[in-house]
Amino acid sequence: MNIHSVPPMKPEHRPTSDKKDLISAAALELFVERGFFGTVVPDIAAHAGVGAGTIYRYFESKEALVNAIYQQEKLKFAQVVIEDFPMAAPTREQFRVLFMRMAKFTTANPKSFIFLELHHHARYLDEASRAVEARTMTMVEAVVRQAQARRDLKSCDPRLLLGIVMGAFVGIVRSALEIEQPLEKVDWAVAEQCLWEAVRS
Repeated sequence: MNIHSVPPMKPEHRPTSDKKDLISAAALELFVERGFFGTVVPDIAAHAGVGAGTIYRYFESKEALVNAIYQQEKLKFAQVVIEDFPMAAPTREQFRVLFMRMAKFTTANPKSFIFLELHHHARYLDEASRAVEARTMTMVEAVVRQAQARRDLKSCDPRLLLGIVMGAFVGIVRSALEIEQPLEKVDWAVAEQCLWEAVRS
């Protein structure tokens, strides 16, 4: 399914406690479809089926809303990809685990993944959002440096290797979404093998 063709959520009679979740879900969809600057608060309210004033009961501004979503989705990503990571495993297995966990998250949450990529270096991200991102990257960079010390990965700036992997990963996801054809397990396996060959020593 093309994430840009997801229909607006219809207004429903839900408890007030659900409204914050409705607003966040609607905003995430619109930020992915239109970008931060192309999305206005009244459209988020209409998409969520709430009054525009309701949004300000939960979020001080559009900036506060996008940061709350970024932190929420980044923590979900980290939970899937990083928790219980096999730090003592061989580098080849670590790479496979990291890649396949990213594939798992993206397959289950395509809009969340694209949202995170679109807003990754945005100037409206606040200190808390940048801190969440920094914690994730610190752990991943540590894994890369340890693998380089074992001479399992190419010797260069770890950020270069991560850029190669993540750039290719994003391209794979986007191409699959554009043709509305979900990647099968075998496709992810082929992609993982290709990227391993690109970064291994």
